[in-house]
Amino acid sequence: MVNPVVLAISVSLLGMIPSPAAAEEPVDVELVIAVDVSWSMDYGELDIQRDGYVAAFRSPELQQAITDGVHGRVAVTYVEWAGDMSQSVVLPWTLIDGKAAAEAFAYRLSEAAPDRMRRTSISSAIDFAAGLFDGNGFEGLRRVIDVSGDGPNNQGRPVTEARDAATARGITINGLPLMTEGGDARGGWGSIADLDRYYSDCVIGGPGAFMVPVNDWVQFPEAVRRKLVLELAGLWPAKPRENVTLPIAANPPAADCLIGEAQWQERWQR
Repeated sequence: MVNPVVLAISVSLLGMIPSPAAAEEPVDVELVIAVDVSWSMDYGELDIQRDGYVAAFRSPELQQAITDGVHGRVAVTYVEWAGDMSQSVVLPWTLIDGKAAAEAFAYRLSEAAPDRMRRTSISSAIDFAAGLFDGNGFEGLRRVIDVSGDGPNNQGRPVTEARDAATARGITINGLPLMTEGGDARGGWGSIADLDRYYSDCVIGGPGAFMVPVNDWVQFPEAVRRKLVLELAGLWPAKPRENVTLPIAANPPAADCLIGEAQWQERWQR
């Protein structure tokens, strides 16, 4: 007969033994889509952005790119950001393994209304996005942050510090600089000329990093679709493709990576 005291102690000790951690599901890519919703864009432009991502996940080309991968599935989360304290997960980590899952992701995204928030902190967006990979339940062959925006960093720590911290963890940061009327010299306060150069020199980084500049909102849906196909299919460009993608600059930065902070300081000293 088992001594009840011994049995109780044994059960108690078993309860102290930690259970093995749940295995992370293998995927081809863990992708954070980080979308700028700062006040420099109006609600019509925010709708164009959101609709562009919805259309991309509904496109047969993107769905095919996902299923053609090594594992045939990816994990995606959709985040909106603005200032250093303004990041919002619109859709949490979602496994997409085919047409049905991609369509469901697109539908959920279409039902969530975008919001506008103040300031522009690309660095905080990168820091926030990098933290989302921890304990997300997936193990990707690649980890990617896809950052879109229409202006330079003007709040939070320097964007190059956030970029370097993320890339040191093996994360790739790709860019979608929005060089519409809010993202070039024709725009209002906070915009800069050559935003693509700023993204190339100051924002993107990591293995195979690239960007797709958008010069007009009409180009946005196609630019998003093409960029996501490249990211999710692992077809990142090995060399520049004229007017389509640009790789990370190999030479020392030519852009002023603190131009946004300087603009903000100048504004408040007037």
